[in-house]
Amino acid sequence: MTLTQEPVTAPPAPPNAAAEFWRRSLSGSWVGITVATLALFAVSPIIAPGSLDAAPLLSMLPFAAVLAIVAAGQTLVVQQRGLDLSVPGMIALAAVLVTALPQSYGWPLWAAVIAGIVAPGAVGLLNGLLVARLGVMPLVATLGMNAVLLGTVFFIADGTPSGAADALNRFALARTFGIPHTLLIAIVVVVIAGVVTQRSIVGRRLTAVGVSERAAAAVGVRVTQYKVFAYGFAGLCYGAGGVLLAGYTKTPPLFLGDSYLLPTVAAVVLGGTALTGGLASVVSTGIAALFLTQLGQLLRSVGWQDALQLIAQSVVLIGVVLLREFIPVIARRRAARRAAREAAQAESR
Repeated sequence: MTLTQEPVTAPPAPPNAAAEFWRRSLSGSWVGITVATLALFAVSPIIAPGSLDAAPLLSMLPFAAVLAIVAAGQTLVVQQRGLDLSVPGMIALAAVLVTALPQSYGWPLWAAVIAGIVAPGAVGLLNGLLVARLGVMPLVATLGMNAVLLGTVFFIADGTPSGAADALNRFALARTFGIPHTLLIAIVVVVIAGVVTQRSIVGRRLTAVGVSERAAAAVGVRVTQYKVFAYGFAGLCYGAGGVLLAGYTKTPPLFLGDSYLLPTVAAVVLGGTALTGGLASVVSTGIAALFLTQLGQLLRSVGWQDALQLIAQSVVLIGVVLLREFIPVIARRRAARRAAREAAQAESR
């Protein structure tokens, strides 16, 4: 009796660690919007010479910073399968509180700043309770709240905008080491929010709730609390953005936040967060805010009016959404064709 020895097959080679690192690093949602932003800054001097000089750049960055802060809050709401339409009212409330309370009601500036940030946060918590506890649709709850907030703004201001305190205006216009204070605050907010949502237990639970509330509840996640937290954090972001914007513009109009609703949604979508909820990246949203603000600056440099800029933002947003819809379809078709070829080759052997 003879024994035949089975052929020994070599174990599969371990994956190249460096290649695997770069593959994972370059597969994040930040890659696409970062490349687009770098390309936009590269072509800006070609399309509009001087658009990246110190003066226009320093005038653009504070508005990009405010948009990044506000869009960070919208990101958490979208992650929970919602859409916050109370952004204009929240920003206007923060602005009127930080300007009217010191000027018309004698509040100290520090107290007005706290009120301008905390009050929208409290309204955000109320939005979260309406959505998570009472089951009101996010669009309905936040749209109704926006109307209430705008009425409150007119009541507090008595129909007349107030000017920001000189100290707040100087702080918003000042720079540290040449970097605007608004940008420094935006970086801090975006980085902290990014770390919390991506690297902490709270962030993983927020993601789980956004992906599937039923599955998250099944593993013990308190769904209602985390949804309310997302809306409350969003309100704080809106308040911080409104306070900075009021200080920067000195005399903010009562409808200060109207122009920020569409850009916040566009920044969230461009940053890679799906409107169906789930995975979200606050850092990618911040980069998208810089992209949109520079795009608006570039269009103004070539003479486009505000209405045309909104159209351009809408076109970019629609294009990104359609592209994301088509890419998976193309990938599935390629995979199906590859599988069919492999099956045909196997049959022919």
